[in-house]
Order: sequence, then structure tokens, then C-alpha cells
Amino acid sequence: MYSIKLTIFIGALFLFSTESEAKKRCKPLLEKLHNVQAMQRSGYSSQRGLSLRAKEDKARDKWWQCEQGRKVKKKSKNKGNKKNKNQNNRQYSATYRRSSHTKISAGTPFKTNNVIAIKSKYQGNKKQAWLKFYLQPARCNRPKSLAVFAYCSEDKQAQRIDFEQEYENR
Repeated sequence: MYSIKLTIFIGALFLFSTESEAKKRCKPLLEKLHNVQAMQRSGYSSQRGLSLRAKEDKARDKWWQCEQGRKVKKKSKNKGNKKNKNQNNRQYSATYRRSSHTKISAGTPFKTNNVIAIKSKYQGNKKQAWLKFYLQPARCNRPKSLAVFAYCSEDKQAQRIDFEQEYENR
């Protein structure tokens, strides 16, 4: 009789411990599902809504598979085949281009009625002096790379420092 009780106790202990381990293992997946659902409760566009719905479905499926004790495939660390990645990007950009051609009525291009004011670094006579002083390198007209853009930005900053010193010494 004692051995039967001991066997039942060990079996129950084993059953409940595996269940709690499964809960711990599946908790990150459940948290991810809750995060996606929280994003759905905030405002979004229709395109974003479709994306969030797909994410929610995927997260729920992974969580449910984990709860049922099935193996959940983890993302591989490899970037994958670049050819497939490029094809996916082209497909996405094609669908994005189709959906983004919604007409905006004239007179409401922005979501604000506030005045847009763009100010330059210098005003008045100092601006005129700066425009005479600054010599933009030819390759800075249309930078082809980030390195060229960085060079142009640094060159302009260096010329601005020289201009400030010259303008104060006048």
C-alpha cells in the first residue's frame, strides 16, 4: 500500500513539475503575444493593422504550440539566402507602392495647421557674408555615399568656424 502511494505521489510530482517547467519555458512567448496585443490597442493605420494582426496570429500560434508541448522552431541566427531576402523586399515594396497611392486632397498635405518656419543659421548681413564666404566642394552637390556626405558636413562645419572667427575680427 505504501509503495502505491509513493508511486502516485512521485507521478503527481513529476506531472506538476513538467507543467510548471512548460509554463516557464512558454512565458516569453506569452509576453510577446501580450506586447503585440498592446500595440493593437493603440492607434494605427490600416496597413499597420494588417501587419499587427499577422504578428498576433504568429505569436499566438507559437505560444499555443509551446503550451501543447510541441517543439517551437527558433529563428536561426543566419541571415539566410540574400536572393530570397531581396525577392521578399521587392514584393514588399511593390505592395507598399500599390497601397501608398491614396489621394490627398489639396490644401491638407500635413496633419497640422501650424506655420512651418525654416530659419538658417545666420540672418541679414551676416547671412550675406556667409554666402560669399562658403565654398561648397563640387562633390558635395549630390553626395553619392555616406562617407562623402560626412565629409561635406565636416567641411561645412570647419568653414563655419573659420567664418565665425573672421566675422568677429572685422
